Amino acid sequence: MRGHPIYILRITGFLDGISLLLLLGIAMPLKYIWGLEQAVTIMGSIHGGIFSVYALTILYAAIRVKWSLLWPAAAVIVAFIPLGNFLLDWKLKKVQTQFTVKPFNYALLVYSIVFFSFIDLFAQLPVMSTFATSVGASSFIVGIVVGLYSLTNTFGNILSGIMTDKIGPFKILMIGLLLTSSALLLYHFVDSPSVLIVVRIIHGFVAGLIVPAAFTFSANTTLNDQQGKKVAFTGTFVGLAAIIGPAFSGIMASKTSVPFVFTCVAILGFSLAILSAIFLSKYKPVKKEQDKTVVQAAGSFFNAGVVKAYGGAFFLMFSQGVIAYLLPLHVQTLGYDSKLSGTLMSTFGIIAVLIFVLPTNRIFDRVSPSRTMALGMGLMGLSQLFISQSSTTLSLYFVLGLYGVGFAFLFPSINTMLIRATPAELRGKAYGYFYAFFSLGVVAGSSVLGWLPFNIIEGFIFTGIILLLFAVFVTFNKQKEHALNH
Repeated sequence: MRGHPIYILRITGFLDGISLLLLLGIAMPLKYIWGLEQAVTIMGSIHGGIFSVYALTILYAAIRVKWSLLWPAAAVIVAFIPLGNFLLDWKLKKVQTQFTVKPFNYALLVYSIVFFSFIDLFAQLPVMSTFATSVGASSFIVGIVVGLYSLTNTFGNILSGIMTDKIGPFKILMIGLLLTSSALLLYHFVDSPSVLIVVRIIHGFVAGLIVPAAFTFSANTTLNDQQGKKVAFTGTFVGLAAIIGPAFSGIMASKTSVPFVFTCVAILGFSLAILSAIFLSKYKPVKKEQDKTVVQAAGSFFNAGVVKAYGGAFFLMFSQGVIAYLLPLHVQTLGYDSKLSGTLMSTFGIIAVLIFVLPTNRIFDRVSPSRTMALGMGLMGLSQLFISQSSTTLSLYFVLGLYGVGFAFLFPSINTMLIRATPAELRGKAYGYFYAFFSLGVVAGSSVLGWLPFNIIEGFIFTGIILLLFAVFVTFNKQKEHALNH
């Protein structure tokens, strides 16, 4: 069958095998024997693009086909072996009809879109400042270039939320995926600071369209008693993007170029747009009975639950901005290698992902989101205070692990709280403002401390106190609500 996932995998695997042979057998000799370096640049880019599509088809087949995990593992391995793809194709052709196709899991596609949106963000972190410098930007312009993405992202978030409620999340998702992927290709045309500023404004704005629509689609297609677990699992893909994005862009940029890194991300975005057009357009969400508590809570749009969720989003990313700004400086002051900052960031991400995917994610549907929110915010506040007093590698890893636990409790809690505090017809708008506060938090976290007369230690202490005070506010407000209801 031509539409069978294994058949699609075989076609892309065949193309990947041919492009690898052309790279090794023609482009490489042209470069190293005849000095035509452009041959490897062109063929390498083509092979990289085909491999990205091939990797997506491996993932697609693994999701849709009931087969052993050894098959997708073999598909990845043979991609690096000349003629390996053709041997695998011969094997797959013989067994293709033996495997049944599972119903498509729409949630996994939405998770992948969330992953794309956040890897787009995290892939910028290690390379944007150096890229700006390479095109002639001054240190002042570099700061503007880095912050412009999050600032314009805010306006994209708000527009996405408003339009999602009017025309539905699917159309906004498609527009966001296509425009963001196209914007990523614009970095190839950057040759001056002014052009880079224009590209950053466009990129940040259109990228802001995706996340509110994706989370609204997910929330509106999930049962009320499973929202917490679903959001926690969505957080897994955010965490994976935080782990993979910086490492991928840092390594790839050092071997190729920054525009090539963004091209790889763009290929992922275009691929997801194609998959969304095929599958999400056909998905008709079942009309769910509105939870009575939501109706009661949503008497006005900015009710207590919404305000707490927005506050949680802002301070979560404020804390992230502080970590991104001060942790590398703190590590450098202590005399450690700058690479330690990256591994510490990965530690917090890995801990958060584990809590998201393990049975611990059930807590978000069994415990009030206000309680888990206060706990998460409190742990993140404590970790900021502890970082200021940590001077050994072991203590830093422990504190960043604690920060990861706090992040893992906070992220699903604020999302669940927002979902429960808003009716479905206003959820797009709610998520639009929600992620606008996310973006503003990033900008505030790194810039406010730069303006205030604090040294590194004082900056961590100030942030820790702010987070703990907000945790106390959430706890007190929860007790007040409980007293009024009884």
